[in-house]
Amino acid sequence: MTTPTSAPLLAHASLDAALAWRDGERITVGHFLADVHRVAAMMPPGGHLLNVCTDRYRFTVGLVAGLLAGKVNLLPSTHTPEAVRQLVAFAPDAFCLTDTLPCDIDLPQFRYPALAAAVHTGEIPRVAPDRLVAWVFTSGSTGVPLPHGKTWGALVRNIAAEADRLGLSSDCPHTLVGTVPPQHMYGFESTVLLALLSGGAFWAGRPFYPADIAAALDVVPHPRVLVSTPFHLRTLLAADLPLPRADLVVSATAPLSGNLAVEIESRLQCPLVEIYGCTETGQTATRRTAHTAEWRLFRDVCLTLEDGRVWAHGGHVEQRIALSDVIEPTADERFLLHGRSADLVNIAGKRSSLGYLNHQLNAIPGVQDGSFFTPDDEPADGVARLSAVVVAPGLDRADLLQALRERIDPLFLPRPLVFVDALPRNATGKLTRSALEDLQRRGGTGE
Repeated sequence: MTTPTSAPLLAHASLDAALAWRDGERITVGHFLADVHRVAAMMPPGGHLLNVCTDRYRFTVGLVAGLLAGKVNLLPSTHTPEAVRQLVAFAPDAFCLTDTLPCDIDLPQFRYPALAAAVHTGEIPRVAPDRLVAWVFTSGSTGVPLPHGKTWGALVRNIAAEADRLGLSSDCPHTLVGTVPPQHMYGFESTVLLALLSGGAFWAGRPFYPADIAAALDVVPHPRVLVSTPFHLRTLLAADLPLPRADLVVSATAPLSGNLAVEIESRLQCPLVEIYGCTETGQTATRRTAHTAEWRLFRDVCLTLEDGRVWAHGGHVEQRIALSDVIEPTADERFLLHGRSADLVNIAGKRSSLGYLNHQLNAIPGVQDGSFFTPDDEPADGVARLSAVVVAPGLDRADLLQALRERIDPLFLPRPLVFVDALPRNATGKLTRSALEDLQRRGGTGE
């Protein structure tokens, strides 16, 4: 089979098709491409672009403008000063595209311009499959971010497999409402690229609070897809608001419990599909969590076990990648996920995982949010212990510990257990151990 020399930037049927929605306004492909070409022409010198636009539409314009202007997008996991310094070491010619002022990122800055309404009337651009679109970064063992290149051809194959699995196509364009930022790999794939390459559209904002999520869903047309995380979905259900019907819910970033998946499907009156993947490979598998614990791989993606590690390869995964998860193959294309290797804990010869313990903690009635973690400090008696931070305003310590004893081995009970008003989750609902340790230091003591 001959490899194509280029692939279309968009899968939309016409320039008048919807690409985005903002405040009830429908933004067409023609409008989008007009903005793309003008922003591309204004971009400063430099071969690398850090796009921190908070508006999803402006982020997407900047992404494609950089692509057409010959620049490579930088997608680090965080924008802390140290992360930016490491980016500069990797790409000294990088500049920052922002739609927020003031912007404290220490790079030459290009502010997203004010653009008069215009419509592109030419051809839809095409991109060579070997064109490097982005560098995405994961933390290495030394703390120095490790770059992973994403080419246009691999991204196109990835999104085609996702669209096929989710049942999305240009024949029936969907509108995506994402609670995750476009800079995160999941948001990048499943809100931005999925809209571009499946002929759909996206909501330009990033609703966070339950009322904002419900309002965004209510204003966009059917069929509509909520692209979210377990944290946002739990919060949405806990708010007990009237929820508009969706046509699909997509979840990623952490495993979702079967009970929560059933409740989400009931409240939003649609299927929920979880996505499994990592920054290195992109998304690689899905499951209908309300029906099964098994994950099913995307087409042509394979897992092999070598020297005690699981490797992903094939399909859109261009190089063999060692996964950081504990995986149990159950059939040719299916597997069970038992947590991350780094999350495994061993106390007095008994094993568990932080993922399992967190699931049991958050399943207790009255617990709004909570997380176990392993402190860095070595205990004086040499016996490893776990800590936990929890949001449970209606429970006291004794009742919560008793509920935990009924669910987990007493060896894994947290000492201390700290009650707080809220957990410092980031935009994708994740927590850092340093933030949890800081809460523990400031939050008091427990059993």
